Amino acid sequence: MRHVDFSPLYRSTVGFDRLFSMLDSVGQPDGGQTSYPPYNIERTGDDSYRISMAVAGFSEDEIAIEAHRNVLTVKGERSEETSGDGSEVLYRGIAARAFERRFQLADHVNVEGATLKNGLLHIDLKRTIPEELKPRKIGITAASKQAQQLEAKKAA
Repeated sequence: MRHVDFSPLYRSTVGFDRLFSMLDSVGQPDGGQTSYPPYNIERTGDDSYRISMAVAGFSEDEIAIEAHRNVLTVKGERSEETSGDGSEVLYRGIAARAFERRFQLADHVNVEGATLKNGLLHIDLKRTIPEELKPRKIGITAASKQAQQLEAKKAA
């Protein structure tokens, strides 16, 4: 993949540093991040989203979810399995390894809650835009009426 140099754009833009650093990181390898555990991201409403992760074999106590500065981190760490009945595992098809998955969240996206059901971890997200950032309607007043009244007062 061809590398694009964004340094000239850094000089002529203000506030887009995060965007350019994200674009820079697209061409770089993941840094060893695998596709485990698999996940889905779905839109459940106009401003609501859900991340569903397949975490079969993990309990609520073995999963940690943390949201900090637009990064959602999900970590899973299983305790060592010891079966007291003396049996041994001949084939392990259900992954029991630890994982850490990070998601970049957009501005004003908050984590509403998380549930673990049937081996799926569901994390609900909601975008809440503050009132000062929402578009507002500006009323238009007729400038010609005010100008006529001012001229009439001057003449009198």
